[in-house]
Amino acid sequence: MFIHLTCYMERPTVMWKALTRHFVPMFLTTVALASGVVAQEVKIAPAVQPFVEKSELAGAVMLVANKEKVLTAEVAGWADIAAKKPMALNSVFWIASQSKPITGAALMVLVDEGRVSLDDPVEKYLPEFRGQMVAAFRSDDTVLLRKPKHPITVRNVLAHTSGLPFQSAIESPTLDMYPLHIRVRSYAMTPLDFEPDSNYQYSNAGINVAARIIEVVAKTSFEKFLDDRFFQPLGMKDTTFWPNEEQASRIATAYKPGKNNMGLEPTTIGQLYYPLTDRTQRFPMPAGGLFSTAHDMARFYQMLMNEGLFEGKKYLSADAVKSLTSRQTPAALKNSYGLGFAVSETTFGHGGAYSTNSNADKQNGLIVIWLVQHAGFPGEGGKSQEAFKRAAYEAFSKSK
Repeated sequence: MFIHLTCYMERPTVMWKALTRHFVPMFLTTVALASGVVAQEVKIAPAVQPFVEKSELAGAVMLVANKEKVLTAEVAGWADIAAKKPMALNSVFWIASQSKPITGAALMVLVDEGRVSLDDPVEKYLPEFRGQMVAAFRSDDTVLLRKPKHPITVRNVLAHTSGLPFQSAIESPTLDMYPLHIRVRSYAMTPLDFEPDSNYQYSNAGINVAARIIEVVAKTSFEKFLDDRFFQPLGMKDTTFWPNEEQASRIATAYKPGKNNMGLEPTTIGQLYYPLTDRTQRFPMPAGGLFSTAHDMARFYQMLMNEGLFEGKKYLSADAVKSLTSRQTPAALKNSYGLGFAVSETTFGHGGAYSTNSNADKQNGLIVIWLVQHAGFPGEGGKSQEAFKRAAYEAFSKSK
């Protein structure tokens, strides 16, 4: 069955569309079972298949788990439409800002060890931030500066309440073209946009500052710290800032809406330098530079749902996980953000620039991972993620 269906996928699009109604669910089940991950029929993929058939979604990897096991892992559509390459469970994606929770968790390792405090001023670890000013007034040709009421803290940079901008002027045309210490120095030279704790402003710069604190305190590179403390012991073997050649061959093609918002056309990841495998011209971007797979991300979230424990190894304390995944923004602000996580009373997670998303629901015990590679959607393609989540909850929610 698997061989025949693969052949069908290489035939003209008209025939494929005619066959999907009958064969796609079986094909997807075969792929999932072949991985050895799940042992049940497909439940989620049919909910998003209509978006693929209408060329509003190229393809997706969808995973639902609880804190103990993967409940289902399914695929729909294509990793590369022109090459007729089906999406696979081990397809690799740029997870973009889903990197932020991982950076937050890495910082909390040092908090657990007593080497960093969340309410310490950043300047304690990074002296270049001493004397940083806040912009009291701005016009086209004038900026009036004053001393802030208090220096930015570690908690501020992780919760987007520091007043740091989204990025600095040097982070162009791509976000990964300078080493981390140079980017962070440019943030220290940039006036804050508001008094710390007085407002919320989503900031790649703040998350990158947290990563630089890790480098200084741990006396190692940020990428090595992640490898040593999380990726290797958690078994996140495909999570990296630099995909190797084999991993790069599994990266799902990025798509954007076609002309007149009709259909899809391939695109590149404009925020990153190419080739993606280049370790000499590309540098780690802690706020949004990681590549990963659905199963790798599931392991990270399962560790958090188990209060920092995974397969018998303790990565974080329960208190650290609570701080990461509960609101850290002041009550007076409407934005609810933890330490690298978007949070609500019952959920924590994060999205990414090219439409990826991961979320954990403490009330229902579910982890949902949605990996696509889209710089926008034509038609109603943007509704595909919600269709996946709705199907996931209908199939697995405790409260259904």
